[in-house]
Amino acid sequence: MSAPVDLSLVTASKIAAMVRSGEVSATDVVRAALERVDALNPILNAFTDVTRARALEKARAIDAMRARREELPAFAGVPFAVKNLFDITGLPTRAGSLINRAHAPAGHDATLVARLAAAGGVLIGGLNMGEYAYDFTGENAHDGNALNPHDRTRMTGGSSSGAGGAVAAGMVPVALGSDTNGSIRVPASFCGVFGLKPTYGRLSRARTYPFVASLDHVGPMARSVSDLAHSYDIMQGRDPLDSHQAERPIEPTVPKLRAGAEGLRIGVLDDHFAQNGFPEAFAAVNVVAQALGVTATAHLPNAADARAAAFVITAAEGAELHLNRIRVRPQDYDPETRDRFIAGAMVPAVWVQKAQKLRRWFSQAAAKAFECHDVLLAPATPCHAPLSGQKTLMLDGQEVALRPNMGVFTQPISFIGLPVVTVPVWLPDTHLPIGVQIIAAPWREDRALRVAAALEAMGTVKSPVAAIGA
Repeated sequence: MSAPVDLSLVTASKIAAMVRSGEVSATDVVRAALERVDALNPILNAFTDVTRARALEKARAIDAMRARREELPAFAGVPFAVKNLFDITGLPTRAGSLINRAHAPAGHDATLVARLAAAGGVLIGGLNMGEYAYDFTGENAHDGNALNPHDRTRMTGGSSSGAGGAVAAGMVPVALGSDTNGSIRVPASFCGVFGLKPTYGRLSRARTYPFVASLDHVGPMARSVSDLAHSYDIMQGRDPLDSHQAERPIEPTVPKLRAGAEGLRIGVLDDHFAQNGFPEAFAAVNVVAQALGVTATAHLPNAADARAAAFVITAAEGAELHLNRIRVRPQDYDPETRDRFIAGAMVPAVWVQKAQKLRRWFSQAAAKAFECHDVLLAPATPCHAPLSGQKTLMLDGQEVALRPNMGVFTQPISFIGLPVVTVPVWLPDTHLPIGVQIIAAPWREDRALRVAAALEAMGTVKSPVAAIGA
């Protein structure tokens, strides 16, 4: 008799295949996921809510479908979890805050939650996050800090902190996060998982708690490129509930993965993206470039200015949403979050106008870069995961605040809504991963995923489940 399969190590695609074949029941898969959450969440603090009854009911329904010999959907029995700014029926949408948890429970799932569930996915729960998504650390004053599964003295990165931690720890194979300035890519880098920030407007944000409407993206995190692409394809499609979503057809990416990097023109971003970081950030990019045989460089001019403009827009738009609540309940905000919102409320309107003008110019500059290259490479974070509680770090010989500077390489990219896949690199002589951004032109998620798949097939990038001791 063969040994039982450790389902925490199995990809989402493999789980679905096993459930369809009857090799394992959906109920057994979900019970195994819940048991792992019960065992590890007290250590890692990735989940804020566990939807146990809902998950088991859905699993039993899938098993009943199979017993009736009905065709099972693509993600049948796959456990997944979502950052707690996605609406989950029956739960208040926390958005990492103290205030929101007193709100009425959501009456409907967020569109992307509903789409994964309709494809057979089994929701396991809501995930920890930075307060109101204004965070790069994964530290939450209300729900406690999410801890990095690869080293519990380290931060997960944020604001999709629980998503990065839950996937890296094998609690779920897929999780959903949001990314305004880097909130999928930073935890993907620190936790050693794959993350996809699609083109701005590609996936529905309906029934998710907003941060900055003109910068917010949503997307998946996973331990394999195939799972990233499968979940992304399931979630595509126009949603009339989201007025910000673009009018784009469904453009499947899974069938293109096998094409790999063949025929793609790839360049390594220079200037801003080749400074402001620790040696490991640039070493990881070099590892990826060498594996792909890339020697060309590419240029995005004035990326530092674009990052500054992203700060201005983030501060101003974020403050507009929160200012009235801050006037009434200032004590119920994390002081660091509250003070940034207050500062944002004082940003002059002329600054915002100038930032939007620069945004248009920078988008045109990126379009020119993509005339010469199909894909661009850049670091995801300036360093490995810092220590939990760390407040500053040295960048280019200067001591700077840690929290805002984790987005030094991600902000210029999300500022103009480009699609990015973050891939995890494991450099020699370190137990910590670090991410590389694979950046494509708007609506070409398929190209970024193809390159990621090629790197994964070569073994250059990987996302092992963290070994978590007592």
